[in-house]
Amino acid sequence: MTVTGLKGRVPYCGVMNRAQLIMARFDLAEYSLCRRLNRGAGVRPFGALLRIASRLGDGIVWYTLVAALPLIYGRAALRPAIGMAITGIIGLLIYRWLKRSLVRERPFIRHPGITLATPPLDRYSFPSGHTLHAVAFTWQAVAHFPTLGWVLIPLASLIAASRVVLGLHYPSDVLAGGAIGALLAVLALSCF
Repeated sequence: MTVTGLKGRVPYCGVMNRAQLIMARFDLAEYSLCRRLNRGAGVRPFGALLRIASRLGDGIVWYTLVAALPLIYGRAALRPAIGMAITGIIGLLIYRWLKRSLVRERPFIRHPGITLATPPLDRYSFPSGHTLHAVAFTWQAVAHFPTLGWVLIPLASLIAASRVVLGLHYPSDVLAGGAIGALLAVLALSCF
């Protein structure tokens, strides 16, 4: 569908499919919440903590977790670690496909009132791959090894919050990433 101008308060010019038009409407609906949360990036200890959490969510903490589980828990952790690795690959494929299909611009790109507090890994925002993986890995690890919950649940929560506060995602990106991650974790737990 080719449209130009202002429709339903959503400015755009060019070709947008129905999903992109819906995303553009969500962008406007979520803007004020994004802007309020983005102010937290400027609060010194809080913003620094979220930048660290975001970088850990780039993958290093999850790769380390998958590799460390068999070292810490022995053979009992082999199947869970394999399940987590497979979930990570499937999650990567899903979120990359969705990002390429929906091409939702990140909040700091679309809205000048939102400040970028850390560089993104890619251009588009829907869904949050960081949150998808944080939820998927945390859910599986805690299901198999509940004592890890004391560390992983707060870490996953910080990673998810960081994505909005740092100007990288809309809240719906994070919610969708979390939902996809939870679904993948449940499926992996039924198989591994």
